[in-house]
Amino acid sequence: MITAASNSRIKRLVQLNQKSKLRRTEDVFLAEGVKMFLEAPREQLQEVYVSESFLEKCSCREHLEEVGYEVVSDSVFSKISDTCTPQGVLCVLKQFHYNIEEMLRDKAPLFLLLENIQDPGNLGTMLRTGEGAGVSGIIMSRDTVDLYNPKVIRSTMGSIYRVPFYYADDFAAAVHQVQQAGVSVYAAHLRGKNSYACQDYTKGTAFLIGNEGNGLREETAELADCYIRIPMEGKVESLNAAVASSILMYEAHRQRATLEK
Repeated sequence: MITAASNSRIKRLVQLNQKSKLRRTEDVFLAEGVKMFLEAPREQLQEVYVSESFLEKCSCREHLEEVGYEVVSDSVFSKISDTCTPQGVLCVLKQFHYNIEEMLRDKAPLFLLLENIQDPGNLGTMLRTGEGAGVSGIIMSRDTVDLYNPKVIRSTMGSIYRVPFYYADDFAAAVHQVQQAGVSVYAAHLRGKNSYACQDYTKGTAFLIGNEGNGLREETAELADCYIRIPMEGKVESLNAAVASSILMYEAHRQRATLEK
C-alpha cells in the first residue's frame, strides 16, 4: 500500500490531474468514481488506484481483481482525487482518437460543432446529452476547454467513453468538410429569424454553438447554412450553451424518432 504523498507515482497522478500538457504527452487521462471505473473500456484501462477504506467495503472487488489495482492510504487518495468527497477509486486510461471521416459514416449524421466553449461543466453536459440524443460526434475548435479536464470527465457521467469527438486545428475547414458530406449546418444565433422548431433535422444535421459569453465569432457564424433561434419570453436574451444545445439535439432526436414510426 502506498502511504506517502511523496511517492513518484502519486506525484505523477497529481500532475496528470492538473496539467493538460502532461496528459497529452502521456496520451492518458484520469477518471474517478465507481461508475467511471465500471464503465471504463477494458482496452483503454491502464492503472487503477483504490483507497484503503474503499477496498474494505466495495462491492466491485471482482472487477478490481480482473484488471489489477494499487491500494493507497485514505490520506494519499485525497491528494490524487479531484473531488471534495472522494469515492475511493481512480483510473488512468489511454486517450481516445477519432477522425471526422469515421463520424460521417452514419446515414444521416448528427453533430455538435463547438467553438471556444470554456466551461468544463458545459462541455461535459453537452457530451452526455449528445449521447442521449444520438449524436454521431462532437467537433470542437482547438481553443475549446480540454475534454480530458477532470471536471469535464466527471460531468460526462461515462459518455466520454462512447461519444466520438475531434479537436480541429482549422475549425472552418472542419465545418466545410461536414458540409461537403451533405450535412446542413445550423448556427444558434441571436440574429436567427427562423425558429429552431421549424427546420427539418431528419437528414444530415450539425448545430453550431459558440462561446458562453460571446457566442459565435462572426466569421464562424457566416459558415452556417441557416441561422436559427430558440424563442425567448420575458427579458431573457439567450440560454446557457449546454441548455441550448440540448434543446436543439433533442428536437432533432424527436423528428427522427417520429420519422421512423
